[in-house]
Amino acid sequence: MKKIIILILALGLTMLTAGEQFAMSDADRAMYEEMAENNPADIFVDEGGEILEETLDGDEGLAKFLEVSEDDLPTYIAGFPRYMKKLGAVVALDQVVQALQASQGKKVDALDSENNAELLAYVKSLANDENTTVDVSANDEMKAAYALGKKMYETKRGGRGFACTNCHAQGAAGTILRTQLLPSLAKAGTGITWPAYRMTESKLVTLQQRFQGCMSDAMQAPLPLGSKEMVALELYITTLAKEGNPIIAIPGLKR
Repeated sequence: MKKIIILILALGLTMLTAGEQFAMSDADRAMYEEMAENNPADIFVDEGGEILEETLDGDEGLAKFLEVSEDDLPTYIAGFPRYMKKLGAVVALDQVVQALQASQGKKVDALDSENNAELLAYVKSLANDENTTVDVSANDEMKAAYALGKKMYETKRGGRGFACTNCHAQGAAGTILRTQLLPSLAKAGTGITWPAYRMTESKLVTLQQRFQGCMSDAMQAPLPLGSKEMVALELYITTLAKEGNPIIAIPGLKR
């Protein structure tokens, strides 16, 4: 309770429990339910599939680059972020998209580009209905990345001296800040529901882009997309998603 009170005073905002205030108005909630039946981001996933097919040899080209069979793509993709020996690093799927483009001599899309987001959404959607298979004990590189991600998650920084845990750890999760419900990233399966369509932005947003938005709101210098620290944070949060054993569902739908 003391931590919550301090958080309220620091922000100068009113924070109420979920039982005292809804994070959505009735109108927003109705819109959300309608969009859940027909996610606007489905079209972006389809476009990502078309880009992959037309420029990168489709699922076959992806499987060849990943050195797995097409039949094994869903399970393998469900294990990202993962260490890839051919890339010499722990990488997320958006970096795999870039590496695939580079390997075929194609233009490499920036991590903040629409093309990359659409390709990422399609590639990750191949693992829909799978459970995440991220294995942080697979090798020393994964162990180190997990430790770094946990450190980034728990380290306070920026103008407000916040860490991810201030809003998403037990005690703060489930409360409401600026009309937004603060989720437990484990219970929400956060690592396996992005890229997602954000209603407030009317566009497809990747998980690392969402991280940057949170960091900006907390007056932190956003970590660069695709950086060692950002990938490590994605790995850690994806690992948290394993707790509730939810299935991968791309594209997600977020307020």
